[in-house]
Amino acid sequence: MDFGLVLQTDPPASRVVELMQRAERNGFSHGWTFDSAVLWQEPFVIYSQILARTSTLKIGPMVTNPGTRTWEVTASTFATLNDMFGNRTVCGIGRGDSAMRVAGRRPNTLARISGAMKVIRALGRGEEADPGGGTAVRFPWVRPGAEVPVWMAAYGPRALKMTGEEADGFILQLADPYLTEYMVKAVRDAAEAAGRDPSEVTVCVAAPAYVTADDSPAALAHAREQCRWFGGMVGNHVADLVAKYGARTGAVPGELTDYIKARQGYDYVHHGRSGNPDTQFVPDEIVDRFCLIGTADQHIEKLNALRALGVDQFALYDMHDAQEAVIDIYGTKIIPAVNA
Repeated sequence: MDFGLVLQTDPPASRVVELMQRAERNGFSHGWTFDSAVLWQEPFVIYSQILARTSTLKIGPMVTNPGTRTWEVTASTFATLNDMFGNRTVCGIGRGDSAMRVAGRRPNTLARISGAMKVIRALGRGEEADPGGGTAVRFPWVRPGAEVPVWMAAYGPRALKMTGEEADGFILQLADPYLTEYMVKAVRDAAEAAGRDPSEVTVCVAAPAYVTADDSPAALAHAREQCRWFGGMVGNHVADLVAKYGARTGAVPGELTDYIKARQGYDYVHHGRSGNPDTQFVPDEIVDRFCLIGTADQHIEKLNALRALGVDQFALYDMHDAQEAVIDIYGTKIIPAVNA
């Protein structure tokens, strides 16, 4: 199993770079960041510094979207980084929940994501593509062998189907084993129906991880409060699914939708941060299901279960009060145990 580190690009950027360096030293293979231009600093500028100060780490957004940048600009940015540092980028893409809504726009449609994925992948390889204006273009400077894998974030049935049909990877932002099994199956079934080899779609589960010294009630309570924000973040996507499909239609599992009944609203000023006041509706059960909470041995047990369900990478959201400690214990104990 590969391991990734997920950060927000809060200033100073030098700390983001340092944490990514620390992750590489501890055996992490990927470095990811949020991409919301209003809320945080521009990630692609920081990626150049991360790549220059690491040797093998692959980097990318979790996730970018096809609305805040034109598709050829996104493709050119990835292709330029790859030309400078080798094929060390991954384009994570989604609807753009925070990036679009903070700027007063609606998240992108699946049709728009589909078009963007095709264009970004093709241009990143040096192939010809039409970025939406009716004119086919090509980057003449892209070298042979260049690649920009495109991984799609998804929860709903149509998005899962499109991921299996079109994406190089699937990003699932929760670590609940039941929902992971359900959604990985949906993606793989769609891939097979489209004539693809399902194993060619990389599966990445992304969720907060907080390692406690023991499993005492006090330790677990603190860990939950550090990670409760995640249920609120996922809840934004779930609310959209409920609005589209309904809460009890069978289109979306109740195990995903039931917990947002008490959701009142959401202020993106606190997006992805521990102590988010808009996430008090998230029960402890959801934190335990969606995140990795507890001792190192408990993390290892859950990661092994996820790997058995077909997960290729666990990407660790590291937004809490123990950033360095969690990176280090993953490097010294958890990663070696899982990959023994």
